[in-house]
Amino acid sequence: MTEAVTVPVLDVRGEICPYPMLRTNKELDEVQPGVQALDVLTDHPPALSTIPPEAMKRGYGVEIDEVRDGEWVIRLFKDS
Repeated sequence: MTEAVTVPVLDVRGEICPYPMLRTNKELDEVQPGVQALDVLTDHPPALSTIPPEAMKRGYGVEIDEVRDGEWVIRLFKDS
């Protein structure tokens, strides 16, 4: 039986640039360094183009899914 892995969530909905990217960077660098996956919730479209490159610089892969009209989850992950 496999254990369910809980992915931490960073909710930056309602925040505008540069704060979603800055908060994501802080989460990855200081709050949860080395975390294997992080879901970032956002409703700010420019964050879709600012968060992924910063995460990729840190060795994360990126997937973006629209979960509701105008709301996205950016999944950052490291291959195991």
